[in-house]
Amino acid sequence: MKIAVITNSRIPSLTANSIQAMKVTQALMQLGHEIRMFAPRETESVSRESLAAHYGLRFIPDLELLPSEKHLKRFDFLFHAQRAAKNFHADLIYTWLPQSAVLALWAGYPVVLEMHADVAGRMGAWWLRQFWKARGQKVMTVTTSALRNALERSTKFQFKDESLLIAPNGVELEKYDRLPNPLEARHQLNLPDGLTVGFTGHIYPGRGADMLFELAKQMPHVNFLWVGGTPDLVNFWRAKLTESKITNVTMTGFVKHEIIPLYQAASDILLMPYSRSISASSGQDIAEVINPMKMFEYMASGRAIVSADLPSIREVLNEGNAVFCEPDDIGKWKVEIESLLADDSRRDKLGSQAQKDVERLTWVKREERVMGVFTC
Repeated sequence: MKIAVITNSRIPSLTANSIQAMKVTQALMQLGHEIRMFAPRETESVSRESLAAHYGLRFIPDLELLPSEKHLKRFDFLFHAQRAAKNFHADLIYTWLPQSAVLALWAGYPVVLEMHADVAGRMGAWWLRQFWKARGQKVMTVTTSALRNALERSTKFQFKDESLLIAPNGVELEKYDRLPNPLEARHQLNLPDGLTVGFTGHIYPGRGADMLFELAKQMPHVNFLWVGGTPDLVNFWRAKLTESKITNVTMTGFVKHEIIPLYQAASDILLMPYSRSISASSGQDIAEVINPMKMFEYMASGRAIVSADLPSIREVLNEGNAVFCEPDDIGKWKVEIESLLADDSRRDKLGSQAQKDVERLTWVKREERVMGVFTC
């Protein structure tokens, strides 16, 4: 198919929605579809080489940046994207925007609408109801059952099972093939020797920075590895660590996506220390519905995972492939981490099971399921 991919994410950026859109687009290309991607113009141009390096892509879509005025709430972008998709002679429109999905259905296109968070306000709910009321071939994906429940609650609308697909995020398993053991990975990255507890990802509110800080403070005999974060936040936490004379933390700041698997492999345990309230880059609280991409990466790395016990996380993880702790209970986290660090065989067992469980959760298999709706 010729697929017009319409996203309102800034390309390139470090946000999860930008990365997810690119991974989905690459998977569609791997399945043989012809793709053109449309995004708001926030830079003059983006080279294919920079996209490949930034997102760790092997398949790079044709990207067209379209006019988008923030004071118009990006409605101008919607219409520019609709016209561009028509000029592309698209067979299908794939989007993360309910407004774009509705316009596409009204124009007669088959549509995939991805939803990763609850709608915002009355208009957000209105647009999503219009998607369900509009005629045409369509499917809406949600990353968790919890998100479906939240959206039905917000829209006061019962979704049709035949047009809804629960499609968790995914992982590129090929990037995790033949990773070294933790000791060798640490040597390759020039990291300190010794048992290491790792974290990769952003440090927005609710993502666990305070928890990581307290754990490092209370466990000075353990190395902590913190990969990612914006420069401002990284500088803030580095200064706080220095002020508190905490010396067992390595903070890398942003690293290229291609290298993240090696950093994850350098850890003996990987943490997902979410709080009960989690702010997305948009500011929305996503704790109820979160389906983090790093969870699938952690699983693929084959390392033991300690995660906050949130219902949406349990849609993927379980006691057989992870350890759960109550959010913000620092004492429980410390006990569970120390117990795992002292038990090599348990760590290996948890990591191996997670690695096995994630085999069915690749980006390509995900998109096969999504596109399969239109070939049934």
